[in-house]
Amino acid sequence: MSCPNCVRGVVLPGEPEGTMRTDLDAYLASPNKSGDQWTPSTHAVVLLTDIFGLKLVNCKIMADRFSRELGCDVWVPNIFDPEAPVGVDELELPDRAGVKMSWGAIFRLVWIAATRLPTVLRNTPTKASARAEQFIERIRSDYKYTGVGAVGYCFGGSVVYKIASTSLVETAVVAHPGGFSDEQVKAIRVPISWALAEDDHGIPQKKADQAEALFAERKGKEGYVDYEFKVYPGTAHGFAARPNLAVPEVKAGYEGAFEQAVGWFKKTLTT
Repeated sequence: MSCPNCVRGVVLPGEPEGTMRTDLDAYLASPNKSGDQWTPSTHAVVLLTDIFGLKLVNCKIMADRFSRELGCDVWVPNIFDPEAPVGVDELELPDRAGVKMSWGAIFRLVWIAATRLPTVLRNTPTKASARAEQFIERIRSDYKYTGVGAVGYCFGGSVVYKIASTSLVETAVVAHPGGFSDEQVKAIRVPISWALAEDDHGIPQKKADQAEALFAERKGKEGYVDYEFKVYPGTAHGFAARPNLAVPEVKAGYEGAFEQAVGWFKKTLTT
């Protein structure tokens, strides 16, 4: 697992409206589906989940909303083998900025990682990235999408680093992703939008500033890509994927990060 705070969460209200595609081991939200009839859209977005994977309904509810607002297909593939290593029943309420993990929560994280070591090792960001790449290659081939965007949350954000360094997607969004190296940032070759928490030990402000500086260094040079960084006050890691909507700052951050992603895709991905 990429970070302790990945093992925290709150379930969003609502019920999924899309379809589980067992042939692709993925959830599909589409504006062009009526009953059993479905016509692929011209463009698509692939949502890459946090460490809870498809077990947590949030990713499906968010995919439905993205599909409505963008008017395109939104896919949520299972990027784990065989499934996410953390169950929904192991959730804890997310922290707002300034609230730290208790020693009990840290001990539980260590216990989960130790007792599920084989599963954890099968599901590193590198291995999950390979699965995500294969999935995107397949849907581009099967459904002839002329453009694909990727949005990744927490663990899924770490997966996006690798995908954004390929030609598989035209644009990307990451929300409170896992840690990164300078080399990973320098390798990104598509426009990318960052939605960050005020309080995230994985990406503290200094680290975020460092990444932004690396993008700024490319201006006027070959390899420059459009980018943006936004930090949401009062939020902690996980706010954009599993928010505690009862906390005003967290709710505002969740809504802000969602609309940030929508705006980015409307700007960089013709839907």
